[in-house]
Amino acid sequence: MKENMKITALYRDADASIAYPYLTSFDYPWEALASISDIILKIGSTLSSEEYNRIGEDIWIAKCAKVAPTVSVSGPCIICADAEIRHCAYIRGSAVIGRGAVVGNSTELKNCILFDGVQVPHYNYVGDSILGYKSHMGAGAVTSNVKSDKTPVTVLCDGERVETGRKKFGAMLGDFVEVGCNSVLNPGTVVGAHSNIYPRSVVRGFVPAGHIFKAQDRVVKKH
Repeated sequence: MKENMKITALYRDADASIAYPYLTSFDYPWEALASISDIILKIGSTLSSEEYNRIGEDIWIAKCAKVAPTVSVSGPCIICADAEIRHCAYIRGSAVIGRGAVVGNSTELKNCILFDGVQVPHYNYVGDSILGYKSHMGAGAVTSNVKSDKTPVTVLCDGERVETGRKKFGAMLGDFVEVGCNSVLNPGTVVGAHSNIYPRSVVRGFVPAGHIFKAQDRVVKKH
């Protein structure tokens, strides 16, 4: 079952993120969290000045991206082509925002990778997380990235606790994942591609690809 949490299982399209070539140097997505800032700086140094504006030392924004004047952006950060960053979004740094992604009103990002087409459009918090191609978080859905007792995060997968060695770990969402409104993705959440999370859910551990999470003890396969 652990194989289903690997980067190559969660994220299938090599063209769906500017960061994908760097991610594939790791086995599991949470292993990349410590390197997101370095990845951004490496990618940023290769970006064309004809396509991207460079702000300061470490912020690159595609010239065709839409960024509201009320947005707060700290580096390192890359905002890719056709992304839309809406009113009062707060990008705290170490964020890759993919092509055509939407970061909405009062949404906060920190140390994360959003693949192309990701939507976090309404009052979301995404920290220490990786969101796959065209994944979507409903209004008010958040990642919780630190355990209340501050101990290292583990991922519960098929009855086994997988050690991650990280104190900060939000959620790893595979491609095309749908997260319902006001859901909380607890530290160590991994959701396989094409899965759905019911609104107002409290999620922890691994949700297999192609499943519907209704409650922690009610995870059913899609028909």
